[in-house]
Amino acid sequence: MELGGQRIAKGEMVLCSLTAANRDPSLGADMDRVDPLRDAPSHLAFGHGIHRCIGAPLAQMEMRIAYPALLRRFPSLRLAVPYDEVPFRELAIVYGVKELPVAF
Repeated sequence: MELGGQRIAKGEMVLCSLTAANRDPSLGADMDRVDPLRDAPSHLAFGHGIHRCIGAPLAQMEMRIAYPALLRRFPSLRLAVPYDEVPFRELAIVYGVKELPVAF
């Protein structure tokens, strides 16, 4: 089998990097920046196919409701520190921030 120009032999281990998911530059420009209006293919956060998270529709509905409600309640919500000072988790299976200091 060949994947992305790399030959994978039968029985060889393949490891996927969750932190690299949806950051492929061929998907668009500046993929490390959050852009809710970006026209890009769907993300992999909830898995795919038979491995798709059973709670994905609920989580997506919660996000569609919670984020607008949060911004209506706190319209001036913003980072309290420069982006470069936001601490990211160093040792975690799922990439993300350790904490997110905000001001409003």
